[in-house]
Amino acid sequence: MAAQFGRRLRKGAATTAVAAVAVAALSASQAPGVNDHGRQTAADATPSPEASASDGSATGNSPYYTDLPPLKSPNPSPSTGPGPGGTGTTEAGIPATVLDAYKKAETALREAKPGCHLPWQLLAAIGRVESGQARGGKVRADGTTIKPILGPQLDGNGFALIKDTDDGAYDGNSSYDQAVGPMQFIPSTWAWAGRDGNGDGKEDPNNIYDAALAAGHYLCRNNWDLSDQGQLDRAILSYNNSRDYLNLVMRWLEYYRKGTHEVPDGTGTLPDNRSDDGVGASPTPTTPGTTAPGRSTPKPGPKPEKPEKPGKPGGGGTTTPKPPTTPPGTPTPPPTTPPTPTDTVDHLEDAGTAKLTAMAGDAFSRRISTRAETEAGKVVAKVRVRFTIMGDTDTTFTGGESVATVATNSSGVAVAPALQAGEKTGAFTVRATVVGRAVPGLDYKATVTERAADALARTGDAALTCAPGGEFANQVEVKATYQGAVADGVAATATLVKSADDPTADDKGPYFKDADGKTVRTLTGLKTDAKGLLKLPELYADDTTGTFLLRITTAGGATLTVELTVAAAETSSPSPSASPSA
Repeated sequence: MAAQFGRRLRKGAATTAVAAVAVAALSASQAPGVNDHGRQTAADATPSPEASASDGSATGNSPYYTDLPPLKSPNPSPSTGPGPGGTGTTEAGIPATVLDAYKKAETALREAKPGCHLPWQLLAAIGRVESGQARGGKVRADGTTIKPILGPQLDGNGFALIKDTDDGAYDGNSSYDQAVGPMQFIPSTWAWAGRDGNGDGKEDPNNIYDAALAAGHYLCRNNWDLSDQGQLDRAILSYNNSRDYLNLVMRWLEYYRKGTHEVPDGTGTLPDNRSDDGVGASPTPTTPGTTAPGRSTPKPGPKPEKPEKPGKPGGGGTTTPKPPTTPPGTPTPPPTTPPTPTDTVDHLEDAGTAKLTAMAGDAFSRRISTRAETEAGKVVAKVRVRFTIMGDTDTTFTGGESVATVATNSSGVAVAPALQAGEKTGAFTVRATVVGRAVPGLDYKATVTERAADALARTGDAALTCAPGGEFANQVEVKATYQGAVADGVAATATLVKSADDPTADDKGPYFKDADGKTVRTLTGLKTDAKGLLKLPELYADDTTGTFLLRITTAGGATLTVELTVAAAETSSPSPSASPSA
C-alpha cells in the first residue's frame, strides 16, 4: 500500500543528502505558524486524532507521486521558463483543460453541496499527486486522456490486494483492480462515485471533467465541511490512507492557493518520483499480467550455498555435506498469500435493523446494520461493506450520495449512514455487499410515506360571516402539525360539506371560485407551506342563508371543521316618536 512507503530516492548517497537538505529547507520555509493571510498554514496543521478513520480508499491506496512543491512561492502570472519537465514557477502552471475541469467541479459542488466548501485547488493538489495533472495535460479537447492512465495491479505484492471487481471494464484487468484515470479511482469506487462532468452522457474515469467532479463529490460525502481542518484531513485520508499522502497533498494545496496560471495542454511539468520507488515512473497503460511501471521485478532467490572445501592434507579430514531435505528436481512451491479478512467472509447477516420507514423529506430514525460472518458464523472485522440504494427513489444517504462504503468494526458490524428521504413516496431497497468478495448481497426494504399531519388549528378566531350574495371578510387560515412539530408540504383538501355526518359537497351556500370564476365547493391539490400554514382562497355566498360547514383534511388523518354563517344584516327598529305635550 502507498501508506507503507515514504519518499525514497535511489540516486546515491550524494543525491540523498541533497534531497534531505531540500526537505529540511522546505520544512523550515513552511513551518507551523501564520501565513501572509493571517491564517495557520494548512500544510502544517496537526491532523485531528480521528483523521485516519476511513471507509475505504478512492485509489485503493495505490502509489502516488512524492515530488514536493518548490521552495519559492509560485508566480501567479505566466512566465517564460523551462518547458515540460522543468522546475520553478512552471510548477504552478496547470494545463488549460485540466484547470478548467477543476474549476467547473468546484462550481458544481458549490451548488450541489454548498456546506462542503470544496476549493478547486484541492482537486489540483490531488491531481498533481495522483497523475501529474493527467501527465502534463495530455488530454483531448473533451477532457479525455490521450492514453488511459493506469496504476499497477493491486495484487497484494507490495500493494493492497483488490481482486477484480469490474471484469476489466475500466482497467482491462480481469484478475485484479488497478487505479484508473487522472484522479486514479479504483473500479469498485468509480462504480458508485463516477460522474458525468462534461455532459456527454458518459461517466469515464479517464475523462478529467468526469474524474474531477467525481473526486469532488467523493471528498464532500459524509457531510464533510472542508473548511474545517479535521474534516479536510479525513476527506484526504479517505482518498489514500497515508499520513505521508495527507501531508503532501496539503503542501500542494497551499502552493496552489498562493497562485497558479494556465499553460497549454500537454506542456505541464512532469513529476519524477513515486511512493513505490519508481523514480521517473508514472501511472501508464499496462497490459494485464505484465509488470507495471515503477514496480520492482521480483528478486531471485538466495544463491545456493557453496559446498565446503575438503580439508587440506593433514588438516583433519573433510566435512560431509548434509543431504538435501527435498529430493533434487522437486519444484519449489510458490509462496502462499495469507487470506485477508475479506477472503474469509461467507455471508452477511442483519445486525438488528428495525423497520425502515420515514415521511417524505424526513431523516430515517433507524440505520441499517450489517454483520459479516465466516462460514462457521464467526464475525469478521475490517471488511468493507457497500450499501447501495436501489429502485425508483430520490432518497439518499446523509451527504446526498446513493452509495456508502463502511468498514466493519470489531464486532463485524458495519452501520450505514442515516437515510434521508426525498419527495418520492413508495418502497425501495438498500443492498449490502462485501467489497472485493463475491458473496450474496443482503437486501433491506425501506418505505417513504407521504408527508402527514395529525392536527389542524385555525390561526385566528374571528367569526366567519357573510351577507347573502356577498364575500366573506376573512380568509380561512390553518396550521398543520405532526407530533407537535410543523408539518410542511402536507397535501390537504377543503370541502364545503352538507353536514357533519355527510361529507359530500354541498350544492348551495358558501363557495370558492376557480380560475375561470366558476363556482366550486371542493379544493384539492392544496399544500401547507414551510411553516405548516395553509391559507384558503376567498369565500363567497349565494342567496341561501344559514350555518354551513367547511371541512379541511390532510394526509395523515388530521381534520378540522369550520362554521360559516350567511345571514342578512340586522336592521335597527325606528325609535318611537315623542308624544306631544299636554
